[in-house]
Amino acid sequence: MKYFYAFFALAILATLSIFGFRGDKSAKPPFILFPDMDDQSKFKPQGSSPFFADGRTDRLPVPGTVARGFLREDDHAYFGKDGEEWARGFPMAIDQSVLDRGEEMYGIYCAVCHGGTGDGNGVTRSRGMLVTPSFHDDRLRDMAEGEIFHTLTNGKGLMGYYRDKLSAPDRWAVIAYMRALQRSQNGTIDDVPPSARKELGL
Repeated sequence: MKYFYAFFALAILATLSIFGFRGDKSAKPPFILFPDMDDQSKFKPQGSSPFFADGRTDRLPVPGTVARGFLREDDHAYFGKDGEEWARGFPMAIDQSVLDRGEEMYGIYCAVCHGGTGDGNGVTRSRGMLVTPSFHDDRLRDMAEGEIFHTLTNGKGLMGYYRDKLSAPDRWAVIAYMRALQRSQNGTIDDVPPSARKELGL
């Protein structure tokens, strides 16, 4: 039995010599039996490096680098421009899904000021904002879609900018829905296809 106690004591001493007492502080690096690549040779952000001439680990981006998701090659889609002029029309096909998205975003961000039909009689008018324009004015009906996109993106007058709230495709969708509102308030019999006039009793 004495050999067992001797072996047990040696095992405890060996364990303590390797791992130390729990909670003890030491200036020496710890002994790691299975490192598993926990401690690697590497440079840390904003550290120094003798490898580069300027002595920094952080490198400046290559000239002309564009952040992922921020490439803006299509002037029409991202700036509303066609050369030096405001672009007319849309940079993508307009279908029902685009109009549905435009209606959804319009209801969230635009209707409070411009009203559900775009006539400028939103909630804010009853709260004292009396200068909200109507989309049915000739000025806005004749305005190029690119200029409207620019206003949505950067704001104008009392209207704030929406580039942080609405993505570029959503801004175009809102403009498409705005055009639908304009057509709804200024339609004529010529806008109704002949095949549908009978259903409307026209």
